[in-house]
Amino acid sequence: MSVKKNEPSTFFAKTEEDSEILLLPAVKVQQWIKKYPQFNAMFFNLFNERYFDLIDTLNHVLFDRLDTRLYLYLKEKMDLHQTTILTISHKEIANDMGTSREVITRILKKLEAEAKVMQTPNGIQLL
Repeated sequence: MSVKKNEPSTFFAKTEEDSEILLLPAVKVQQWIKKYPQFNAMFFNLFNERYFDLIDTLNHVLFDRLDTRLYLYLKEKMDLHQTTILTISHKEIANDMGTSREVITRILKKLEAEAKVMQTPNGIQLL
């Protein structure tokens, strides 16, 4: 795969809450990396963190069962939103986890039978 320069990114981001973002021109970033060692270090530290996040995600996808991944997903979402009941649709979960809504519904019923989660009209709660 060849590296393309000065072309729009093909990546996208989805935030969990309202966010402010700062867009930096690629030309300026290239200059700042050379001119400011601290900026260069920050840039590569952030890259390193994202790389380890990617490796961690791949390990979970490859080696954890989907029910384990779903439970960890729900816990992480609840921690992030500082809530005990998560109001999210099965379809949203499926989209985030790269599977179908039917699979998420089936696994949530399994986790509910194992007394790990409780589904209520208000949302999903971990037990």
